[in-house]
Parts: sequence; C-alpha cells; structure tokens
Amino acid sequence: MPQPRDQAVLVKAATLYYLEERSQAEVAEAIGVSRSNVSRILAEARRSGIVDIRINDPFGRSEELEQRLVQRFGLREARVAPSGTPETQLERVGALGARWLVDALPSEGSVALSWGAAVQSVVEAVPAIPHHGDLEVLPLVGGLSIVDSARDGNVLVRSLASRLGARHRRLYAPAVVESAASRDALMRETAIRSVLDAAKRADVAVVGLGAVGRGASSAIIESMRLSEAEHDAFLASGVTGDCCTRFFDAEGAPVEAVVDERVIAVELEDLRRIPLVAGVAAGVGKLDGTHGALRGGFLDVLVVDAELATALLERG
Repeated sequence: MPQPRDQAVLVKAATLYYLEERSQAEVAEAIGVSRSNVSRILAEARRSGIVDIRINDPFGRSEELEQRLVQRFGLREARVAPSGTPETQLERVGALGARWLVDALPSEGSVALSWGAAVQSVVEAVPAIPHHGDLEVLPLVGGLSIVDSARDGNVLVRSLASRLGARHRRLYAPAVVESAASRDALMRETAIRSVLDAAKRADVAVVGLGAVGRGASSAIIESMRLSEAEHDAFLASGVTGDCCTRFFDAEGAPVEAVVDERVIAVELEDLRRIPLVAGVAAGVGKLDGTHGALRGGFLDVLVVDAELATALLERG
C-alpha cells in the first residue's frame, strides 16, 4: 500500500481505473501491487482530492413541488424539473417526461401521442430500447403543416416507435380543416376513423398543452380561416387552452364553438377515458392552458418545470 505522499502511484492508479476504464486486476499488474490493495489506493486517491467524483443528474427534480401538485390537483404523479432558460427548461422537462414514459410503458398494448415542442422533447429523450414489439404507437391528432415538421404528431409517432422497436400507425388527415363539411367527409374514411378509434383505446398517452393566443395555438386558429363573427364568438366563449387541438375554458370544459367542428382528433372526453394521460409543458406562458387541463381532469400525470409548477400552485 503506497503512503499518502506517493502521489505518482495514486495518480497512475486513478488514471488507469477512472479514465482508461481498466479493471482493478489490470491496475494491480500495471502498478505492481496486489489486487486487494487497488481498492485502498483508489480510496486514498479520493480522500486526498486526486479524484473528484461528481454526479450530474439530468433528471433533477423538485420533490416538494411534485407532492404539492399531486395533492392540490388530485394527480397520480407529478414530475417537476428545475427552472432555467427557455431552452433548458424544455430539455429538462422532456428528459423527465421520457424517464416517466419509459417506466410507464406497458409490456403490450398502445401508447398515443399528440404533437408539439413539449412532446417532441419527450420523444427525443427516450433512449433506444428496441424490444417493445408488442407495443403500438398511435397519433391522437391529424397532421399539422403549420408547425415545424419535427413536431408533427405523425413524425413523433414514427420516431418513438423506432426508439422502442414498436409498431405504429399514421393518421392520413390534417388536424385542422376549413369547414365542418370537410371534417365530416374525412371522418367517413375508414383509414382515418380506425386510427382515431384505436388511439381512444390507448393504455398511455402523452400530450402537450397550449395557451390560447400564444405560439402554435394561435397558428391553429389562423389556419381555420374563421370569419370575424366566428372569431369573436370563439374568444367570447372563455377559451383559455388547448390539447390535441381541442379547445377548453378555464374549468377544462370543451368550448362548443365552430372551431371544434374543424378538427380531426380525439375528443377531450375520449382523452379522459385513457387510463394514464401525462400532460407536458414548460414555461409560465403555458399557465392558463395547463391550469385549465388540470381543472378539467383529463390529466393523470403532470410534467412541468419549477416556474410553471409554482405558478399553478399559486393560482390554485
């Protein structure tokens, strides 16, 4: 066993073991000591400060906020990531969402996804674990040409299925159309209706949450080409947020306006029937939409950052 002052031996042993990933037997042979002494040498390297071991947890969580969210909103689970810049907030929330999803995956059955940046952040953080051949990944909403293609539901469904080694189905229809007649015609197509029917029966769902007047939620309304009267009626309905392109008010009740007739997606009531639904959002700008979704009771799990979690609790 070298004396603490024998820095060269300590450094060599630590370098071989921690940086070059040699086994303790290989380290023992390289520095000319018995194998039983290697663990003592490595311990001395740590005590003397030669080795500084740090654990960087990408899934850092605020458990106190999580418990308060569960209690306040009657959730099954909550995951709260530390707040940061807008870019890091979404990344951290996505990492927590991915970790939750991997743990929640059924051995067989189906997982359904909506669309958007938050769901994309979850999917991109899911590791490659391609042994879920009995799973199917399904879209909850039609395609959205108004958003970055990487955030489109069909693209996210394919990406998650690839990571899991699962089957998937596409929804060959736009999420938003310009008339109820167009929506009705598309919904008569078996290929479209059957995918949505399957999505309604999913075991697990991951959905993004939008706030009216912000980002993609605003773009959805613009794409519907509402008349001035229709747009005024929509705003007068008390709408605050959306999920799966379905809009709701501050209490989470569906908004019965013309916009609901121009959407190809599962209904909010269908979402409530899915056994396990996780809502994902980042940033206090999503406060209204996330709060409405919680009040509406169609979320079982919430994955957010600390800033948004605190704002939700303050609103009550």
